[in-house]
Amino acid sequence: MSKFKKIYRDFFALREANAEQQAAYNAELEKTIEIQKDIKDLTSEEFIDEAQLVNNLTDYAGHVIYQLRDPQESNAVAKEIQRWTTKKGFTIIKHDKSKSGRTGYFYFRIGEDPGSESQKIQGYFAQLPELTKFAFKAPRSNAPRRRPSKKF
Repeated sequence: MSKFKKIYRDFFALREANAEQQAAYNAELEKTIEIQKDIKDLTSEEFIDEAQLVNNLTDYAGHVIYQLRDPQESNAVAKEIQRWTTKKGFTIIKHDKSKSGRTGYFYFRIGEDPGSESQKIQGYFAQLPELTKFAFKAPRSNAPRRRPSKKF
């Protein structure tokens, strides 16, 4: 045995595998290779469709509602969104949060090119790991609806 091999073995406290351990290792390796092939077959392009985006870019009118995974992060997420939007040149007109902190709402001023703005906003909101979902729509009002009056 070479001098360097002995130093390496002593330093890392390595022992050589016996035939029984080597056979068990080879069996596990074969199982892992089969699992990797199965995963590769499942993720091939013919089986995966592109993600269907709920938000059409034409639906953007400045309103964005989002839902958080953890309501405790509501302030941090709101500040992060505000930082990003001001950095990108958006003007925030209104920002609201629900009492629980789970949902939030931003209303942005629409600029010269709403299409590119909606793409930027959709791209940013889609990549935030704290959000479960978001939509380009105004929040529902809590005020009761008026009933139409009867005409005589």
